[in-house]
Amino acid sequence: MSKLNSLLHQELRLAIISFLVGVEWADFKKLAEVTGATKGNLSVQISKLQKAGYLKVKKSFKGNYPLTECQVTELGRTEFEAYVENLRKMLNL
Repeated sequence: MSKLNSLLHQELRLAIISFLVGVEWADFKKLAEVTGATKGNLSVQISKLQKAGYLKVKKSFKGNYPLTECQVTELGRTEFEAYVENLRKMLNL
């Protein structure tokens, strides 16, 4: 039996990746809105995904305010697709 990717199996990280595979870029505010996560928890989980090479994170300013934008990398997309496929196999779908 295939093993699920433990990094993606965490609920918030899976929600982040699941949303990002459908868009080119998303800012921190949108990710917080979509996931319902607190800013602190979202920040930690984005950092873990970035460290694993699953996300590209771009930090800049919009006016006087910090702007953090995220994008799924090819590795992140590949790992997400493998995760979904392994889950399908486990559920016999």
